[in-house]
Amino acid sequence: MCAHNDEARLADCLRGLSFCDEIVVVADRCTDRSQEIARQFGARVIDGIFPLESQRKTAGLSACLGEWVLEIEPDEAVGAALAYEIRAAIHGRPAGDWFDLPVDTFVGDRAVRHGWGAGLGETRAPRLYRQAAKRWKARRVQPPATMDGRYAGVLETPLVRRADPDVGHAFARLNQLAALRAQDLADAGRGGRLRDDILAAAGRFWTCYVWRQGVREGELGFLIALMAGLDAVLSGARARELLKARAAIAAEPAIEPAALGVAARR
Repeated sequence: MCAHNDEARLADCLRGLSFCDEIVVVADRCTDRSQEIARQFGARVIDGIFPLESQRKTAGLSACLGEWVLEIEPDEAVGAALAYEIRAAIHGRPAGDWFDLPVDTFVGDRAVRHGWGAGLGETRAPRLYRQAAKRWKARRVQPPATMDGRYAGVLETPLVRRADPDVGHAFARLNQLAALRAQDLADAGRGGRLRDDILAAAGRFWTCYVWRQGVREGELGFLIALMAGLDAVLSGARARELLKARAAIAAEPAIEPAALGVAARR
């Protein structure tokens, strides 16, 4: 688990992990009681500064001692039924190296099972895997993962994620994610053009609302699809701003040391 100032929800998450042989928590620049709470539940805490999410995940995975790893976020919960199924799956001579877990993502008290996009939620994910089966690309947020080995199937019991208390918090989280994605785009020199962002936004909206059946979620499904499209425009616009700012700094004339000395003597 990777945590950053998650003291408000960490205990509830860790309480459901008592079935695990060990718990590893990566505490990234925490200034609250996250480390203390994690240690109260017997977790091994890895403190550090990790600019990239891929670095946090890799550090946590490297610290795990067991053959099988369950990857979880502080806003998620493992119920008793899922805990039993996980133990049964990994001790039942699985024919593969990684399992998908279904995910029930909640907005407020409502489980939203269709139409997710922009990294705001997901319906299933490869969260249970052998130690050497998963690797992440270098990204600040939601790094793409590469799975090695054989697919073992999908479990039946969902992981429960309390993503946002309401739609307003979902929009705020989208804004934070887009800011981080913009930095990744700028680092890769991929500012893009507004026209391309608009086309990408339209494609994402259709994918989430139609292909992923967000229409079945009513108004909430429409808003999620809209946010998925907005993410493309927002990330692109911020990336272009960053590239312009970096270019302006690079174009500034360097101050010669001799000039600094003259200014100091004056």
